[in-house]
Amino acid sequence: MGRPPRPIPIPPYSNSIDPIQEQEQEREMENNNEEDNAPSASPPPPPLSAVQSALSCMILSEISSVLATMRRHRRLLQADEYDHNNPLLLSFKSLRRLLFSPSFNANTNASLLLRPFLDTIRSDQTGAPVTAAALSSVLNILTLHGPLDLRPALTEVVDAVATCRFEVVDQASDEAVLMKILQVLLECVKGGRDGSVGLDDHHVCTAVNTCFRVVHQAGGKSELLQRSSRDAMHELVRRIFARLPLVGLDSTPDATPVKQEVGAVDKDQPFGVKQVENGNATATATGVPEETAPSTEDSNGTVATHTIEPYGVPCMVEIFHFLCSLLNMVEQVGVNPGTNTVAFDEDVPLFALRLINIAIELGGPSIRDHPKLLSLVQDELFRNLMQFGLSMSPLILSMVCSIVLNLYQNLRTELKMQLEAFFSCIILRLAQSKFGATYQQQEVAMEALVDFCRQRTFMVELFANFDCDITCRNVFEELSNLLSRSAFPLNSPLSSMHVLALEGLIAVVQGMADRLGTGPLPEQAPVELTEYAPFWTVKCASYTDPEHWVKFVRQRKYIKRRLMIGADHFNRDPKKGLEFLQGTHLLPEKLDPQSVACFFRYTAGLDKNLVGDFLGNHDEFCVQVLREFAWTFDFEGMNLDTALRLFLETFRLPGESQKIQRVLEAFSERYFEQSPHILANKDAALVLSYSLIMLNTDQHNVQVKKKMTEDDFIRNNRHINGGNDLPREYLIELYHSICRNEIRTIPEQGFGFFEMSPSRWVDLMRRSKTTPPYIVCGSWPHLDRDMFAVMSGPAIAAVAVVFDHAENAEVLSTCADGFLAIAKISAFHHLEDVLDDLVVSLCKFTTLLSVSAMADEPVTAFGDDLKARLATEALFLIATRYGDFVRTGWRNILDCILRLHKLGLLPARVASDAAEDAELAPEVVQGKPLPSSLSSSNMQVMGTPRRSSGLMGRFSQLLSLDTEEPRSQPTEQQLVAHQRTLQTIQKCRIESIFTESKFLNADSLLQLARALIWAAGRPQKMVNSSDDEDTAVFCLELLIAITLNNRDRIVLLWQGVYEHISNIVQSTVMPCALVEKAVLGLLRICQRLLPYKENLADELLRSLQLVAKLDARVADAYCERIALEVSRLVHANASHIRSQAGWRAVMVLLSITARHQEASEHGFDGLKFIMMDGEHITPANYALCVEASRLFAESRVEVDRSVRALDLLAGSVSCLTKWSKEAKEAVGEEGEKMAEAVREMWLRLAQALRKTCLDPRDEVRNHALSCLQKILIGSDGVCLLSASWLQAFDLVVFATLDDLLENASQKDYRNMETSLVIAVKLLSKVYLHLLPDLFGLSSFCKLWLGVLSRMEKFIKAKIRGKRSERLQEVIPDLLRNILMVMKDKGILAKRSTIGGDSLWELTWLHVNNISSSLQAEVFPGQDFEPDPRRRDLGGSENQE
Repeated sequence: MGRPPRPIPIPPYSNSIDPIQEQEQEREMENNNEEDNAPSASPPPPPLSAVQSALSCMILSEISSVLATMRRHRRLLQADEYDHNNPLLLSFKSLRRLLFSPSFNANTNASLLLRPFLDTIRSDQTGAPVTAAALSSVLNILTLHGPLDLRPALTEVVDAVATCRFEVVDQASDEAVLMKILQVLLECVKGGRDGSVGLDDHHVCTAVNTCFRVVHQAGGKSELLQRSSRDAMHELVRRIFARLPLVGLDSTPDATPVKQEVGAVDKDQPFGVKQVENGNATATATGVPEETAPSTEDSNGTVATHTIEPYGVPCMVEIFHFLCSLLNMVEQVGVNPGTNTVAFDEDVPLFALRLINIAIELGGPSIRDHPKLLSLVQDELFRNLMQFGLSMSPLILSMVCSIVLNLYQNLRTELKMQLEAFFSCIILRLAQSKFGATYQQQEVAMEALVDFCRQRTFMVELFANFDCDITCRNVFEELSNLLSRSAFPLNSPLSSMHVLALEGLIAVVQGMADRLGTGPLPEQAPVELTEYAPFWTVKCASYTDPEHWVKFVRQRKYIKRRLMIGADHFNRDPKKGLEFLQGTHLLPEKLDPQSVACFFRYTAGLDKNLVGDFLGNHDEFCVQVLREFAWTFDFEGMNLDTALRLFLETFRLPGESQKIQRVLEAFSERYFEQSPHILANKDAALVLSYSLIMLNTDQHNVQVKKKMTEDDFIRNNRHINGGNDLPREYLIELYHSICRNEIRTIPEQGFGFFEMSPSRWVDLMRRSKTTPPYIVCGSWPHLDRDMFAVMSGPAIAAVAVVFDHAENAEVLSTCADGFLAIAKISAFHHLEDVLDDLVVSLCKFTTLLSVSAMADEPVTAFGDDLKARLATEALFLIATRYGDFVRTGWRNILDCILRLHKLGLLPARVASDAAEDAELAPEVVQGKPLPSSLSSSNMQVMGTPRRSSGLMGRFSQLLSLDTEEPRSQPTEQQLVAHQRTLQTIQKCRIESIFTESKFLNADSLLQLARALIWAAGRPQKMVNSSDDEDTAVFCLELLIAITLNNRDRIVLLWQGVYEHISNIVQSTVMPCALVEKAVLGLLRICQRLLPYKENLADELLRSLQLVAKLDARVADAYCERIALEVSRLVHANASHIRSQAGWRAVMVLLSITARHQEASEHGFDGLKFIMMDGEHITPANYALCVEASRLFAESRVEVDRSVRALDLLAGSVSCLTKWSKEAKEAVGEEGEKMAEAVREMWLRLAQALRKTCLDPRDEVRNHALSCLQKILIGSDGVCLLSASWLQAFDLVVFATLDDLLENASQKDYRNMETSLVIAVKLLSKVYLHLLPDLFGLSSFCKLWLGVLSRMEKFIKAKIRGKRSERLQEVIPDLLRNILMVMKDKGILAKRSTIGGDSLWELTWLHVNNISSSLQAEVFPGQDFEPDPRRRDLGGSENQE
């Protein structure tokens, strides 16, 4: 910083002859000779063209202007003879003659036209007004739009302006000249009319030098000149460096000599501005000595020109170097006394920084193509930026940040280590007040950081290049944490700093969100180390191919994270720390010195006291580690004090002398090996290092009163260099370096630094040459998951706190955008916990969960609260868009939904399911439309309080739901708030959460169902309040809706849904809406899902058993609705019910309805659908159908329905016939099993009809007897055995007759005579029908006697105290018919028997008790002896 500004080296001026001017002079000589030799009678010259005339007139007017100015200032025109001898006047007169001579044309050398003006500018005999007039004329000619080519004259113009001389008359005239100089220089640098370059490197440097001298001299003049001069300097730099991207295209081999010339110029040329005094004294306006001005004429007076080589990189390198050198100025030079002194500590650096920024903006990426320029940027420029970055001036700091931002945009691949140092030492230091930064510094640093964060790939590149590099700081993590902390308004109102940090944080998050979906995201497996490999030698195959570097940086980050964990263990116990690293394969199983040394060298967060103690230990292994540690440093070309500083910054130097000795020995050996230039041996390095440590202690220890002098230090180090003295200058330099800058033997704990020292900068430049290449990240989210995992927690907290404290609508909107971006990232990377945390935060801001905040006029309060509405919109947008990844957050979301439900703000179809529309059409059963259960057409609108008719219900009810007092008309403000509320709810699309739940991830869907069950609460036997019941009902509706919408995933939900409904059913003892919804919902689930889930059909149907377990009062209240739903279920899914258990559950419900007046119709309709035509009757449900039909037949609700039930029973025989046929076709054991099952079903059918034959109602009883007769006689196709018939007679026919006879005299049984007649006819017909099959059985006799005994009983039966006449008539006829058939078939005949009674005798014994004339009628002509045992047998049989 102590050096003066470096002048721009100006290449030597070449006095070679301009070929164009030489040609012009030759042409003029030839013309003169021709004129002399031409005859006097030659024709006159042709007239000038119009363009030439106009050009001549324009230049003539400029000549007149300059001459008029000269005349006004009579100093040059005091005598006439002086006029004839004055070279300036003569040159103007010559130019006048040339303008109108025939030789003047567009090809005339421009130098001839400008020479008089340039001579005037150079003349020290002219005053400031004349010089200003000449400069104005030159400027006018240069800007002339005509055929004249002025490029060859531009170099002369620059030379003339650079050597401008004039007498200072007054300050105003002086400033006018300086203004004209600036304008002319700008025009020269601008080039030709076509934009072509007219200057070479030498003259561009001259122009910049001249312009800067004007800038410097303007410091003591008017504000206008100061600003104009600086603007001109800006424009010069802008025009020069705008050419840099084109230089590579225009450069030719001819430019090489020019570059060599520029490189050979003396760079120590003095540069300064001399004071121009008032009065008659003369001086060059720019301070260039007169003898340095190059001549434009040779000894013969001819014009000498030089070949123009367009300027290029050489002059840009010198100009850029000069601008960097301006940053080293610490004091002004050559300022007029009494003038306004410039605030040099701010003004000059700021001016230089602006020029540098212009150069970088225009040079852009082209700078990397030119090594010299790039080297200046990497070292000198960035070193100065690091120094001025800590300036107290916000202007300088802001400009430094702007330059670094431009450098990042254009050259970041070449500035990796410099960028790390900038963010570590400048941004992280100034953006936090704890390091002493002023508020202005914090604000500027934060603004700069936000600008960086807005760059699309900035943060991800920081993470990839620094956070994933073990030798660098975690810059991304520190910056993101800085933004999060800075956004927190701790115990203070929200300030601009908080909002600024929020913008940066949102920019980072939004950048991650924007990258999602822009490219394929490769599968990223967890990083693990399976074997040891030196972590400091890990290399990447390609730093440009994401397939290689993504895996590489993730591995490095894993290693770095493990190293930091190992460092934490090491700080507590060094031995355990090393063991931990061995267990993670970061150190070998058998420790070696190099690996431990590299662990100490490259690991952040190590306790430097422990490291120093370890390195200074006398143990052999520790000594080897120390040597390897020293060998990790590169001291080549470093001064001893710089190397020692770097070495001692990595650990704390132990306090024991022996440990210090070992440490310095290792250092000295390494240093001497790499930098042996002055030192004779490593011992000399050791002694001198000791001496520097002692000097450091002496100079910087406050307890040392008498400080060591320079001579003392030199004296102490005599004869240490192999017996010789070290150079005195070398020791003096070391002495002053230590005195100025202390060697910190107690280095900062942790990793990195917040202050850039010269030694650190030297080390940084060395490391920049060996560091891995800078990784340029595209727009792919390869590392976003790892990055987001680092910053998500603090980011959510910061955005939430700002959102909580903010009142400004723009800030609130920014926070809402941040919430959505965080949600998008969390969902994309499956970070469910982060998304749940975000949902919790948003729910708090909706105010829906805070009852006190919305107690009075809640809808109005919500509509007036922008924060609550934004939070609500964001919450439900997350729920609908990213619901797949919400887990526990569903509970909070449901709490908000329930609150909106209580306020009546939910749409009516929130709890609807996907197929509900199809059910809105009325279904007709026997001409009667069935009301649709759970359909919105016949239910109260879902999502609204019972007192409201919907979302747009009565506004007064929405304003106050808890009061019944008379309400006043809502105000206009309330109406507007209400409208805003409705618009917000409409934007939320809450219904889509449930109607589109089929698209949810399985885990999320399960959590949503669980949240609904949790929100509904534990059902109570007695509902405490209507609100609790309403909440439970609403949650149940939602649960049923998502169940129906997820029929393909019912297995996932079914267990929880079933248990919840079961709890409701079993805990409810009184009718209520909740149990109604539960039962009907259960039936609806079964109805809708059976066709799609055959494997779950049994479980679904078994759940219907819950309905049968309903409390009697509850069942009676909802029996009709239950019957309707069961009937619907049967109609829709009869073909899908296959198991016996499933049918049993359905039939039980149908059977229950048989006794219910209102429900029996729907129940019987379902049963009829099953049994009609036998289409849906199967062996699995046959017995159940029979039993259900019997119950409907016995039901006393309606006689006609009972009769129809009996018809269903009778008609079911066709199914048995069909199955019998199938059994016959089956082979072997299977066919036998089928036949046996058919026989059992047939017997069950007969028994069911037998029970119905005892019905007190005569219509039903008689019809049942007819149906029984039908199935007994019409069962020929059923595979029945003789034993089956015997069993049927015993269990059905005989039992039926016996039971009828027993009930004949009861009062409840009317018209029993007819029933008995039908019954005895049934007996006769069945017996006769089966007689051929039964005759051969051994038990036929018993069967026949049973028939006879029943006829005997019936004929003797008394009905209401008297015998039935009809029976007396019917029974003998029936018996006669039977006997005749038996006679005809030879069954009944008189045969002799041995050892017992014959069938003949037993038959007539009973027949004669019935009618004594029947024997004679059946067997006429035969004599019969009466049997003395007849009465006894008859009596015993009667008793039987």
